[in-house]
Amino acid sequence: MKALITGASSGLGRDMAAALSRRGYDIIAVARRRDRLEGLKQELKTDVEILCADVTDPAGVEQIAARLDEVDVFINNAGFGVFGDLCSSDLEAELSMIDTNVKAVHILTKRAAQTFKARNHGHILNVASIAAFFPGPLFSAYYGCKAYVFRLTQALHEELRHEKSAVRVSVLCPGPVRTEFEQVAGVSFGRGDEPGRDLIIADSRRVAEYAVKKLLKGKLFIIPGALMKIAVFFRRILPEKTLCKALYLLQSKKFVQS
Repeated sequence: MKALITGASSGLGRDMAAALSRRGYDIIAVARRRDRLEGLKQELKTDVEILCADVTDPAGVEQIAARLDEVDVFINNAGFGVFGDLCSSDLEAELSMIDTNVKAVHILTKRAAQTFKARNHGHILNVASIAAFFPGPLFSAYYGCKAYVFRLTQALHEELRHEKSAVRVSVLCPGPVRTEFEQVAGVSFGRGDEPGRDLIIADSRRVAEYAVKKLLKGKLFIIPGALMKIAVFFRRILPEKTLCKALYLLQSKKFVQS
């Protein structure tokens, strides 16, 4: 058994690689930072092959796609966020984010689905976010990206189900997770000593373990944590204007002065 994971050098990608390795999967670990991948290789008990590739580069995406016929599990995890109001946020950073979070995810999901469908076997996991369910003032492009990933995966699942394919497709929608995402996006999910922080900020290893468990069972929507499930439920009944106003206030508190 073998799994290919993008964004495997840190955070959820690294922890999902470890969770799959504990289940006996060999790993093709994809990221740009070779030193981080070398560290992962030393930690895991199963075989780890390092593939240094940049998903914003078409050649890098093709490198990854060329290996999909070797694996049983493919996890589209590479991604990052750009924070700020749309009028003043950095356009080049946003376009790079779209290349990573949408374009590469789309291409690799399509290629994985084609490959797995031809042999009628395999699991695909796309990493979205709880953001996929909400409007995202001050984080608009990131929220839009995750909504795209969510809907793309949902539609693909139905297409495969309609064709009675044995290929399983899942989308992971975690809330805030303590990873490098905060540093890259220039935001903070709260200090470690703040009351209730542990109810909101999830542990990356626990989320990864939960995600792997559910994806191997073929669950479509994977939402870790009772609080996040409640948030999605209430999102259905709250007016859009109320949501936008509340989220603007919430997002404005995340900004970290550089």
